[in-house]
Formats: sequence, structure tokens, C-alpha cells
Amino acid sequence: MNRRANGDGGLSWDQRRQRWIAATTVGYDGRGKRIVRRGSGRTKTEAKAKLRALLRDRDDGVVLGAEGYTVGQAVDDWLAFGMGKRAESTVRKYRLLCSKHIIPLLGARKLRELTAPEVERWLARLAKSLSTDTLHRVHACLDRSVKRAMARDLVRRNVVELAEIPTGRPGRQSKSLTPEQVDGVLIKTAPNRLHNYIVVSLLTGGRTEELRALRWDHVHLDAAPPHIEVWRSVRADGDTKTRRSRRTLALPARCVDALKKQRAQQLADRLSAGDRWQENGLVFATSVGTKMLAGNVRRDFRRALALVPGIDPSMWTPRELRHSFVSVLSDAGVPLEEISQLVGHSGTTVTELVYRHQLKPVIQTGATVMDRLFGA
Repeated sequence: MNRRANGDGGLSWDQRRQRWIAATTVGYDGRGKRIVRRGSGRTKTEAKAKLRALLRDRDDGVVLGAEGYTVGQAVDDWLAFGMGKRAESTVRKYRLLCSKHIIPLLGARKLRELTAPEVERWLARLAKSLSTDTLHRVHACLDRSVKRAMARDLVRRNVVELAEIPTGRPGRQSKSLTPEQVDGVLIKTAPNRLHNYIVVSLLTGGRTEELRALRWDHVHLDAAPPHIEVWRSVRADGDTKTRRSRRTLALPARCVDALKKQRAQQLADRLSAGDRWQENGLVFATSVGTKMLAGNVRRDFRRALALVPGIDPSMWTPRELRHSFVSVLSDAGVPLEEISQLVGHSGTTVTELVYRHQLKPVIQTGATVMDRLFGA
């Protein structure tokens, strides 16, 4: 063994293995016995590099045995213990993203050996099939997993946050129904169970997560004017997306009629369900009174649209009823500031960014007025 300064470890030649062995003491166990960490290399230079790494890990306080800790283990640990109070649906979504896009491609990689260029190559591969938004979510899952490993001294640094995230495939562009299509939806979907939900969503601009959480004690049909209080959502904390999303909306006559029909339908459901009925006070619920899941709403919504001639149900989602609400108001000349208040945005910037394709360009206003005043 070459003589080195006390505490700096040493190098030795292993004749049987035909390799240089690096070894250093990293601490003592409960019985006072030395804990030795070892590494090896085919050349003396490689072994010295391994020794320097061992000493660096010792000085940085990296946990013993961390050299074999894999990306997959870090992700599994984060999914099991790092979710906190996130909603069950959020946990399911993260598990799916990790099991599909992280574990198969990077799971077996040793976390300490993972590099930023390697992460960037992984992201570039995913960018061919994932949208930019999904790409950011997958990156965030890996990033949080590595940060948790850092907090437990299993790795020295987080190379994931050093990687550049590429642009993914364009997402499906949201769209809105035309006024003619809105008429068709309001009339033709009447036989479907989801009709009352569709009417309220289309004519108030409520978010899907808000309407699924709407309670009867927040519905005031006999008030002047009739209105609903949009104060809840299906989020984990039960609150709306933002503070400005809490709003009280006057109801069009068609919505009042739809909600009265919904109350009658729910009474019939309660009688039919008997002992199976679970009272939750929800306006829009399943046939046994339980909350409606997003997937159920999406499925029933497309079944309802199948009743409307000229509309392909597979091309539409429930959230586009909200986009249609914005589009109809914009075409009718309602100011952007009022639209942003109705849909619960914190300001007009959010409304313009999210619904820019549905908004009537403001630049037309000047030309319209000038034509009226000074046109031929």
C-alpha cells in the first residue's frame, strides 16, 4: 500500500484481479470498527480518481452505499413519500408519467453517474412524442425525485435542473363552438342525462372542476336575480383555482330552467337508488349521488354531442364549453374586462393568453367606429 497522509486512504495492486484498489476509512460503526470504502481501476490513474471520489463523498457526507442508488429507486422513493397532501388524481397522474417515461428509459441508471447531457438526450427523445406541457411535467417529476435524494445525502448535485427542456409536439388547439353550433347543442342534447350540466357550463363559463363541486346550498334560483356562488372546486383543498376565481354569477333564464330540471332529475335518482343513494349535496352527481369524475364527464359529454348533427364528438372536450362562452361574449361585443371577471381570471392578461383564439381582435374597434362616423 502506498504511504499517504493520514485519512487520505491508499492504493494497492490486486494481483488476482489485476486491478488497482483504492480504499479509505469513512467512519466507524457502533462497535468502533472501521468502515472502509473501496473502488478499483485498471490503471493507477483510474484508481486515484476513484479514491478522490471516495474522499469527496466522505467530506460531503454522502450516505454509505449511495454509489449503487439508481434513478428508479429515487423516483420510487419520491412517489412513495414525497407526494405530501397532493390529490389522489394528481398522484395517479405522476405515477403514470414516471412509469411510462422515466423508469423504462433511465430507471436502471446509477443516480450519481447521471449527467446533464444524458438528461437532455432523454428529453429530446421524449419531445418527439410528447407535448411541451407534458414534457415539463415529466422533467419536474425527475427533478423532484433527485432533489429528494440530495436532501437525503444520496447524491451531491441535481443535474436534472441543469438540463435544457426542448419544445415538444404542439398540443391540441382548443376551439369554440359557433353560435349556430351552440344553438344545436342547447337543443339537441336535451335527451341526454348531461344536458343540464352542458347548459350551465355553456351559458356561465364555469370550469369543469367548479361545476362538478357545485352544491345546492350555493344555488339560489328564487333570488333576484337568480345566481350561483362559484366558491368551490374538486381540487384537493376544495378551493377554487385562484382567489379571483371565487365569484357569484347571475343565471340566464335557460340555466334557471336547467337547474330546476336537474333538481327534479336528482329526486328521481334518489328514489330509484334507495339505500344505495349517498347524499353529498352536489348539484351534478352520479345516479347514486356520488361525485362525477373528469373521465365520466368527458365520456358522457361526447355521447351528448353525438346527438348534434354536424359535430364530431371525438374532437371536443368539456372545457371547450368554457371557450365557447368566451367566444360568444366576445363576438357580441362584451368588453374583455367583463369577460375576464365572468370566467374568474385575475386579469385580462390571462384571458388573452388562454383564450386568444376565441377573442374578437380589439384592433377592429377603431376601424368600425371610423367607418360609422366618416365612411362613404
